[in-house]
Amino acid sequence: MLVSSMDLFNACYGRYGIAAVNVWDMEQIHGLFRAAQKANAPFIIQTTPAARDYADPVMLISMISAAARIYPKTVFALHLDHGNEEHAFESIESGAYTSVMIDASHESFERNVSITKNVVDLAHAKDIAVEAELGVLSGVEDDLRVAGKDERYTQPAEVVEFVNQTACDSLAVAVGTSHGAYKFSGGRGLQFDILKEIQNKLPGFPLVLHGGSAVSKEEIQRINAAGGQLGMDAKGVSDYQLVKAIEHGVCKINIATDARLIWTRVTREFFKYSPAQIDPTVPGSSYMSAFEEFMLAKFELLKSTGEANQIPSIS
Repeated sequence: MLVSSMDLFNACYGRYGIAAVNVWDMEQIHGLFRAAQKANAPFIIQTTPAARDYADPVMLISMISAAARIYPKTVFALHLDHGNEEHAFESIESGAYTSVMIDASHESFERNVSITKNVVDLAHAKDIAVEAELGVLSGVEDDLRVAGKDERYTQPAEVVEFVNQTACDSLAVAVGTSHGAYKFSGGRGLQFDILKEIQNKLPGFPLVLHGGSAVSKEEIQRINAAGGQLGMDAKGVSDYQLVKAIEHGVCKINIATDARLIWTRVTREFFKYSPAQIDPTVPGSSYMSAFEEFMLAKFELLKSTGEANQIPSIS
């Protein structure tokens, strides 16, 4: 069942986290929905502008709609991740999304407010929620590339003014993560002092953690053993950090890199260990199962298992 992200945030705040998963293909969508139905866990399924360019928005939305019919007990929101104004306006007008993200974090504070408010005004007129971003994460994901020198933490002194002026519904904060496999260059980890101060200034307001993948060492080792060349110094967000972040107001945890690592591992091992195979459904089925297993564990970690039928809008 498709619900508003705000329904999910109102139910989970301070209790559990919502996995927000970027998708780009059928196999991943199957694995995600299959896991969510088994776990009875609410989730957010996300499309990025790059994924929309790759698969076409009509194809992506159609696959997600089909999955909702195949797995009828699932409870989820559909979200546009990292959109600019054009992406956000297109997604709002499509009528398919329950929330959109407008990412103007690279702009000045004043320009970020102006751009975000334009999107909020259009989205709210259609009962669509808006995620905004304040502060800049470094790293690489899809078409997003931000050098470490351009990274800046969210300033707690700015958050109240930003939320009040834009009327956004949730806020992505930069507190130490980054996009891609190298989450914590320099070993800094999440800056809980900043996160706690933001929560104190915005009590009860849903915060979003981008760059929330774990980046499993085992996955990297298996990828490299099958011919990959990923650096072993890649670091993700630890289980402890994710659980603690939820206690400090983080409702939505974005996951993309982990999905890519699993896909890469499954594909590389298929070509290395099954060189006589030419059937794409073999690695495709393996990826569905591997991603399902990963998501079942993630729902348990975020404590969202068993919570789907407790969402007020459907209970």
